[in-house]
Amino acid sequence: MSSKARRTALRCAGLLASATLALTACGDGGGSAQNSAAGSGGKSAEGYPVTVASCGKEAKVGAPPQRAVSLDQGSTEILLSLGLADRMVGTGTWTDPVLKNLAKENAKVERLADRYPSLEKVLAKEPDFVSASFLYTVGKGGVADRTKFTELDVPVYVSPTDCAGKDNDGGGDGKRVKTLTMDTVYGEVRDLAKVFDVEERGEKLIAGLKSRVTKAAKDIKAADASDTTVLYWFANSDAPYMAGCCGAPGIITRELGVKNVFDDTREEWPQINWETVADRDPDVLVIGDLTRKSQSAESAAAKIKFLESNPATKNLTAVKKKRYVLLSGQAMNPTIRTVDGIEQVAAGLRKFGLTK
Repeated sequence: MSSKARRTALRCAGLLASATLALTACGDGGGSAQNSAAGSGGKSAEGYPVTVASCGKEAKVGAPPQRAVSLDQGSTEILLSLGLADRMVGTGTWTDPVLKNLAKENAKVERLADRYPSLEKVLAKEPDFVSASFLYTVGKGGVADRTKFTELDVPVYVSPTDCAGKDNDGGGDGKRVKTLTMDTVYGEVRDLAKVFDVEERGEKLIAGLKSRVTKAAKDIKAADASDTTVLYWFANSDAPYMAGCCGAPGIITRELGVKNVFDDTREEWPQINWETVADRDPDVLVIGDLTRKSQSAESAAAKIKFLESNPATKNLTAVKKKRYVLLSGQAMNPTIRTVDGIEQVAAGLRKFGLTK
């Protein structure tokens, strides 16, 4: 399919998705039979096509993308960190304000929706590449199944952090069959840098992240905080989502050498009752400070108010001593912001005198 024909197909698909029939606009429009590589928006560039693994499938691009749409905040912030704002035409699915150092670049890219943008809205941007952090985003209940994009010759990349060593077939947020490490996050950075032909930028970003992790964790590990217990609460006060052993909070836990009170479950975010939390009685509460409003107790302020008034939680050691560490939702997801989480939890442990 030629570049012109592909873009015409995307426009028409968007029109059809909204049940707006524009038959005269949806003719062949392809001109010559000149072939372009998948998702290239034009002829193949040197070193292309490039193929990267995409959660059980492949994403193949014929040239560095020029009209990318990122459908999750984690993916968006990686692309922005790689200096690719000028090659992005839309973003979606936000839980937090963008990182401050990326705000200026982010402002250049249209936000299609705070949550999942419609398929019609995404296709209207005529994307030549789509990225997502979670399989759900490009599955049933999200923006659209990724086959909808690949049928229109639009490559879809899904982060390996949501599938490598993870079972997503059992419902909920999945279960970690293998323990997640930062290497998988770095792998996502490398994949996207390769797709966009900015591999040197990717390695520079990874080196910076590794340096920050080493600096944040060095004195904590040296002090041996292995007896310190931590609980990670993402959202919901009625049936709270707490972190299991082996996702992004597990990375934070292991890097700092502390103990997650729910490290006996491999579920990503199991829902655990407050009586069980009281039995585990953590030394520190790491709580998500979310700006979305889709569940109860999203903000840190709402969570703390609940903790200090609920009979089952107000006598917890961490609550009585006000040992709270506030993290963005993104820092509790497997993204480059997980490094922020390591730094902030480390700072909290120092502040609470738990590193001696």
